[in-house]
Amino acid sequence: KLILICVSTAGKELWRQTLATGNKDVRGDEGNSASPSPCTDGKHVWAFFANGVLGCFTKDGKEVWKLDVQDRYGKLKIAFGMTSTPVLDGGKLYLQLIHGEGNPKTREAVIVCLDAATGNEVWKHERASDGKDECEHSYASPILYRDSKQSYLVTHGADYVTAHSLDDGHELWRCGDLNPKGNYNPTLGLVASPVAAEGMIVVPSAKNGPVYALKADGKGDVTDSEGAYLWKRAKETPDVPSPLIVDGLVYLCRENGNLICMDAKTGKEFYNERTTADRHRASPVYADGKIYLCARKGTVTVVKAGKEFEILAKNDMVDSISASPAISNGRIYIRTFKALYAIGK
Repeated sequence: KLILICVSTAGKELWRQTLATGNKDVRGDEGNSASPSPCTDGKHVWAFFANGVLGCFTKDGKEVWKLDVQDRYGKLKIAFGMTSTPVLDGGKLYLQLIHGEGNPKTREAVIVCLDAATGNEVWKHERASDGKDECEHSYASPILYRDSKQSYLVTHGADYVTAHSLDDGHELWRCGDLNPKGNYNPTLGLVASPVAAEGMIVVPSAKNGPVYALKADGKGDVTDSEGAYLWKRAKETPDVPSPLIVDGLVYLCRENGNLICMDAKTGKEFYNERTTADRHRASPVYADGKIYLCARKGTVTVVKAGKEFEILAKNDMVDSISASPAISNGRIYIRTFKALYAIGK
């Protein structure tokens, strides 16, 4: 069963709702159909599953609406399920459905905006790409960029990162070369999501590919415009964990547990050090001057934030972890494959 569960901060289950059945375990132990994260505005909660089922519930667990994106936007053609997490903003729900099966003429990759209260479509934008084979499949999530002058949606997949108007979805800019044509990798499906800070967007790729820091004011195709970049890193991208930006520093957690710290404006590397020698699938998170890295076999490494590398602690959760921790009100919430933990004073 694919289930949305509500648990109080005291650890008591308050309610659960089954949205669908038919879970798919991915690549043995990499993930499953519950990979997307739910989101909430404090009154309602929205949950999306990798089979395309999307539902809205009140905070008390009453179903408001439910739909299957495959019924509305066509069958999902993606190897490991649509794991992208929707973005909630201003009463709208934004989804990137980037997938396909090799024929550009039948590609059905779309960006959609839904009315969060009803599930009704506000707009749909067909996302163009010349990505091929597995590269058409994106497991990354869209993000929102906003500053005092502009706001837009950023989507990531099929060899490109693209920006879209929140009003109607039209494309504002795009950047390619995440999978360079001269050395094309047909299995490079993007998983890690971009991350935004004031005036910049850090864009990962996959499989030891590049990382780009783009200026936020791009227009059109900026792939070959050197002025559109703050910096480029030719290799050592995170493969699954998304980048982290804190206090002018960019942190990249690689799949092998190496943590890279760089200057956000220049790309200058301050360190590249091993934390825990294990696969890393969860994204690094920051709180209280510390960065938390969850390894696949259950070790949580705590690293001091800053330009100098220092491991403060290693904690063994004795269970597998793929989900990224959530932090709120002095507590760290960690979902392992067997349990939900709340850690704090």
